[in-house]
Amino acid sequence: MTFALFGYGRFGHAFADLLQQAGHAVRVFDPHAEVPAALACATPAAALAGADWVVLAMPVPRLDAALRELRPLLSPQQTVIDVGSVKEHPCALLDEYLGDAFAHCGTHPLFGPLSLARGEPLRVVICASTRHPAAAQRTQALFAALGCAVIAQDPATHDRAMAKTHALAFFIARALVEMGVGDDLSMAPPSFLGLANMLAAVRGDAGHLFGAIQRENPYADAAREELLQHLELIHRRLRAGDEAMPIPPPDEAATPDSPPAREAGGPG
Repeated sequence: MTFALFGYGRFGHAFADLLQQAGHAVRVFDPHAEVPAALACATPAAALAGADWVVLAMPVPRLDAALRELRPLLSPQQTVIDVGSVKEHPCALLDEYLGDAFAHCGTHPLFGPLSLARGEPLRVVICASTRHPAAAQRTQALFAALGCAVIAQDPATHDRAMAKTHALAFFIARALVEMGVGDDLSMAPPSFLGLANMLAAVRGDAGHLFGAIQRENPYADAAREELLQHLELIHRRLRAGDEAMPIPPPDEAATPDSPPAREAGGPG
């Protein structure tokens, strides 16, 4: 199949390689990136001509303008997918601009250049449009053929989960990177090395991913605030001499406004 890829950043580059390795033809339009001559198209129309799939891989804040520009050029035979790290707003934009006329599906590949290089198992979240169930089935088959485990989810549930995982992980890693933590891992214990991949992802990000998962996810702000409250609570407990500080089971975890576990009757 032939793919028109709009956006050739770190993920777009990696995804183009993955598609080509699977035997697909790839055409790329991205005036903001250096695209190999064999893939580059001078105009959006040239990239779209004869394409079966249209992949929107630009930074999430550019998606609105891209859809407005591309809609008049699309063919009803094409399937449009986005690959953004947030889904509520992008999926709403796909429905708004493409409607019933053009098949579309929201996706979030849970992998990137680093995980591809490490040969890690590939996963992708698919957020189907109720207007185009057949497009969701085609998209699922596409990613399955690329070796991905497919997770079907609605956009809001996806974004809530990403706020408590993806967004918080990058938030913590960004703070550690700005502190200079991890610059020298020669004496890092094994328990810290698990953070190394996260730090590497933040260092390799041009800022688009971090900005998108923090600002475009409607649940990320509350997740960061909750994290900061819990960190402050733990900090106060340590200063107060609560040395044991047992970690409660997930269903009994204290909220930031709750007393420490010992005071609440927990072990300690």
